[in-house]
Amino acid sequence: MSQTSTSLHSTEVGDTGERVVFLHGLFGQGRNFTQIAKAMRPEFHSLLVDLPNHGRSGWTDTFSYAATADRIAEHLAEGFAADGPVHVVGHSMGGKVAMLLALRHPELVERLVVVDIAPVPSDNAGEFEHLLGSLAGLELDGLARRADADEQLSEAIPQERVRGFLLQNLRSSSEGFSWQANLGLLRDELAAIGGFPEVTESFDHPVLWMAGERSGYVTEDAEPEMQRLFPRTVQVTIKGAGHWVHSEKPEAFISALRTFLGAT
Repeated sequence: MSQTSTSLHSTEVGDTGERVVFLHGLFGQGRNFTQIAKAMRPEFHSLLVDLPNHGRSGWTDTFSYAATADRIAEHLAEGFAADGPVHVVGHSMGGKVAMLLALRHPELVERLVVVDIAPVPSDNAGEFEHLLGSLAGLELDGLARRADADEQLSEAIPQERVRGFLLQNLRSSSEGFSWQANLGLLRDELAAIGGFPEVTESFDHPVLWMAGERSGYVTEDAEPEMQRLFPRTVQVTIKGAGHWVHSEKPEAFISALRTFLGAT
């Protein structure tokens, strides 16, 4: 299936207030932000998007941030943002998509929140290659229950929280277990996913750049490029949080969102 024809799945939470779109990271799904979106009601009306090759959205043959951002833009323009620009929150890979969305389609984005990622290549290919390789090595035909998959992965991925996050992509049906995410493509395209395209445009609306204190994804070296592309950036660090800021420190995350998106 081509990038441009990919069907996108999204879910709305709430029905009043300012509109905000959430874009998840690699291996994630829109529903990862369900509790955040529920806590943002009634002041905010949220759209949780499954990015291409993730969740219930369609698969593609190739990957690029520009094409992904354009597909998200098309989806928003047809529905959630049909009446005007919306706020966009993106974490990790979803943060890169969100940045390209704002740069390529500024008419759709009111305020932008970039969570624990920067507009520069990420030095994490080895980590994700290991995770994807571990998942690819799982013998799905021999699985009787999800707990068997968790047990098989426990040696390669000892962190229970990480295994649980990854195994949300495992689906059970009458025909057995299968992966909902397009793991083959994601593994093949890790270099592109870890990179960031060269961009000449800039986005002159307010931007919140949120980093986890214990994460290494946002560095001082990335600040000049962030300021070039997003000159109205304000940076905050969430104390005690690692890369998955919204799941590790949800209250601080929600507080920062409410303060920034509700500001006049």
